[in-house]
Amino acid sequence: MGHLGMQRVGFVSYPGVSIMGLAAIPAFELANLMGDHACYDLHFLSEHGGPIRTSAGMTVATEAFDGTVFDTLIIGGGTFVHPSTSGLVALLQQASRHARRVAAICTGAFVLGEAGLLDGRRVTTHWMHARELQTQFPKCTAEMDRIFVNDGPIWTSAGMSAGIDLALALIEADLGQEVVQAIARKLVLYHRRAGGQSQFSTLLDLEAKSDRVQSALTYAKQNLHRPLTVDDLAEAACLSPRQFSRVFHAETGQSPAKAIENLRVEAARLMMERSRHPIDVVADQTGFADRNRMRRAFLRAFGQPPQVIRRNARDALSTAVEA
Repeated sequence: MGHLGMQRVGFVSYPGVSIMGLAAIPAFELANLMGDHACYDLHFLSEHGGPIRTSAGMTVATEAFDGTVFDTLIIGGGTFVHPSTSGLVALLQQASRHARRVAAICTGAFVLGEAGLLDGRRVTTHWMHARELQTQFPKCTAEMDRIFVNDGPIWTSAGMSAGIDLALALIEADLGQEVVQAIARKLVLYHRRAGGQSQFSTLLDLEAKSDRVQSALTYAKQNLHRPLTVDDLAEAACLSPRQFSRVFHAETGQSPAKAIENLRVEAARLMMERSRHPIDVVADQTGFADRNRMRRAFLRAFGQPPQVIRRNARDALSTAVEA
């Protein structure tokens, strides 16, 4: 465990904050139990202090901002975007001048935006609100499908469970990967997701309703390196090609060909972000006929070519390592 003196961490709440953001807190709690001394002094803050009612109706006891200096401030998000009070914005502006880093979970990014802390920064938020964030704060660059983004002292995450990934990334920057892996195991997480991972899952987005279509999609996911014709998928689903195409479109709203392209793009993107394989190798292993076909598919899906996706992932990793 890396050496870290006691750091004061403040979780900032406001009326209507989502209880899901509180799921990030156990990561810091467990970090305090990993070594021979606690590293994080945890405080729950709000503009005026006292009980804060969350969007779920539960109340959180909070302290008022009183000029105390915090190493890390984490602003929770809400189910909806609520305008911040001028008092809260002023307090965040003041507190952020002395904090080593300021983070926001989900729509908490809007609070940072109102405080002027996102100007010139790469940021993210829940995918449902990313375009609104970009429109409302045009001086920032909203990366619309990232799990979390670190740009200098500003950290932002997607919604819901991504707050846990953000907390783990903050702790990893302090205490190292080994500690965070141990925390993830104690939290019963399958793995810690990297910031560059997409908020979206193609299989989840397709929402197959029948076992037959799900079987075909699973088969496709496991055999992306193959050509994967409609006949192949129909055989995996135990249907005729005509029946399969009709049922597939009815359940997913997509043609089999489009769904397979989306699966290939998702797999190729992960390979581009996590490996150093040449683009031709990635295209071959994910079933694209050549790099040009993969490039066109990336432009349709992300509006960016594969090289830019890879460069952005490496830049994000370098920023996180340096932070």
